[in-house]
Amino acid sequence: MSYERRLQEDQALIEAYLADYLDTLWPFGKLVDAMSYSLLGGGKRIRPVLTLEACRFCGGLVEEALPFACALEMVHTYSLIHDDLPCMDDDDLRRGRPTNHKVFGQANAVLAGDALLTAAFEVIAKAPKFSAEQRLSAVRVLSEASGPSGMVAGQVLDMDGSFQIRELSQIQAIESLKTGKLIIAAVQLGCIAAGGDEKNMEALSTYAEKLGLAFQIQDDILDCEGNEEELGKPIGSDQANGKVTFVTLTDISSCRDMVRRLTKQAQAALGDQESDGFLSWLSERLSERRA
Repeated sequence: MSYERRLQEDQALIEAYLADYLDTLWPFGKLVDAMSYSLLGGGKRIRPVLTLEACRFCGGLVEEALPFACALEMVHTYSLIHDDLPCMDDDDLRRGRPTNHKVFGQANAVLAGDALLTAAFEVIAKAPKFSAEQRLSAVRVLSEASGPSGMVAGQVLDMDGSFQIRELSQIQAIESLKTGKLIIAAVQLGCIAAGGDEKNMEALSTYAEKLGLAFQIQDDILDCEGNEEELGKPIGSDQANGKVTFVTLTDISSCRDMVRRLTKQAQAALGDQESDGFLSWLSERLSERRA
């Protein structure tokens, strides 16, 4: 099977699980519609795919890791809904469609995000075929990555106008919280699902750390020179909002060099533990993405 086909199969498993979960919910007002609009509204599903493939890397069955993978995607989707709100990034488009609050209103968007965040931990708590210790470890990893020591902290720093960014180390610190923590959590959840050992966890975490930073730098590049139709959102928004990025602190050429270097470091972290090359291929594919 080709790597591309395997990626598509992973994505299909994730889509089906998320749709099945939403079908179990009672339709209170517009809540499920608003949740579904964003959760099933497209996207590359890179984070949950990383969970499934990290599980496979450690010798586990990807189907068993689906609850952890999809819980992570629920958290990621909630963060996108809230990031788009007028009180934060005030975006009108997400993945080529109007943002959640533009369709359902700000109150329903906030509540849809809240519902997805809490549902994520319900899904983990009810996940079959895992020990209580595995579920607890998964809750710890996801909550630490998404809460005040992770993604939320990164968002606060990103919005804080008093936080004057002048050096690459500063923006790297912010992005490691806002973006990187959840990508690291993705592979850690897969390792937990498979019962992987410490050596697996260390290799995967280093891989994801490098991958996450490369992913963000590539995002900054695409915001400058991407195609709006492919991206599904306007380009140049960072510059228009006066946001400091990797590109503004260096230049496009230097950023491309950083992406290449970080991708090689991610691949090297896996070493001889990777038997089939999928994760290395995925890092290369993401480094060359145009959307």
